[in-house]
Amino acid sequence: MAQSKHDFIERSVGWMIVLTLLVISIGGLVEIVPLFFQKSLTTPANEMVKPYDPVRLVGRDVYVREGCYNCHSQMIRPFRAETERYGHYSVAGEFVYDHPFQWGSKRTGPDLARVGGRYSDEWHRIHLHNPRDVVPESNMPAFPWLERPASVSDIEDKMRALNKVGLHKYSDEEIAGAKAALEGKTEMDALIAYLQGMGLALQNVQ
Repeated sequence: MAQSKHDFIERSVGWMIVLTLLVISIGGLVEIVPLFFQKSLTTPANEMVKPYDPVRLVGRDVYVREGCYNCHSQMIRPFRAETERYGHYSVAGEFVYDHPFQWGSKRTGPDLARVGGRYSDEWHRIHLHNPRDVVPESNMPAFPWLERPASVSDIEDKMRALNKVGLHKYSDEEIAGAKAALEGKTEMDALIAYLQGMGLALQNVQ
């Protein structure tokens, strides 16, 4: 009996790998490429969505470095149980300046997508020093070492790099004033500033 083409492909590991990769590549392109041309996914949701200022930029780096995303998501799903607890569901236009975005899926702690402005700076400071002082049942670790001075040595280079790859649009004046904006700030100040700006664009939208 003559061997069919299907049998030949299944018995040939090399051809199977090549054709599988080809099918996956085509499927990926069909799914992903159109997203780059969808305006709602590539432009800010509204005028409140802006590139991070130097303090929040450092705060975001602290957030990532300390692994906050391991326990806190930043994505509200479009379900009633989610929106009633946290607020308006997340949209892509909120995260155009987040690279990489911090959506996550783990919720050992609550979602932080709309945490901006919900608590005072002092509440956040106490919470970061010892979470159980404000949330007795919390199992979050304390972060007292964040009271050390925020690093300013590479902030200008970081802002220029973000400009260069087209992710942000910082002016020369903003870059020149970055170190001054961080003067006297601690890593905790920067992290709190990042948290306080989180989700404000759609926080009051129903």
